[in-house]
Amino acid sequence: MRHRKRGRILGRNPKHQRALLRSLASNLLLTERDPEDLRFLDMESEPKVKGRIITTLSKAKEVRPLVEKCITIAKGGVKAQEAAAEFGTDAERGSDAWRQWRQGEGWRKWNTAMAPAVAARRRCITLLGSKQAVAVLFETVAPRFTDRPGGYTRVVRLAAPRLGDAGTRAILEFVGVRDRVVQRAAKPAFDQAETVEAS
Repeated sequence: MRHRKRGRILGRNPKHQRALLRSLASNLLLTERDPEDLRFLDMESEPKVKGRIITTLSKAKEVRPLVEKCITIAKGGVKAQEAAAEFGTDAERGSDAWRQWRQGEGWRKWNTAMAPAVAARRRCITLLGSKQAVAVLFETVAPRFTDRPGGYTRVVRLAAPRLGDAGTRAILEFVGVRDRVVQRAAKPAFDQAETVEAS
């Protein structure tokens, strides 16, 4: 019996499972990065499609809750950053205006408002293990889903199995970019005069 044994083992020990899920989640977030950004010069290549990775079906289903949890945490951090922006200053660090702001009440308010954002960023770094992936998460992915209450990713099963072991493959991608739009047929309009004459 598998009582209280949640999740898939994926043929790995627990540490290897966590490392695999972190790697998949980080890779999904890093596909959203801007290729011209200097922070990502050490990346090997650009992704074929932004916001999408292809893996096996069981791995995609297992990593999906981790990605959604990180996005939810980051959404709270983004809200805290926006709230702290009103207490911030545009003065250059080390200038007289900045020192005056630092000694005043504005800095304390900014510090209190910014604390949840810093905590959210640290928590996501713990979950993902990649500062670059967390930077992409907070800058591009989380602001996109601020109005969405959940369901940030989708898993789509692919028809062609993986070569070699015939494993079922799937696409894990963010929603909202390549969503299908249902085309509804236009309702026919009948003139009242024609229906009266026909009766």
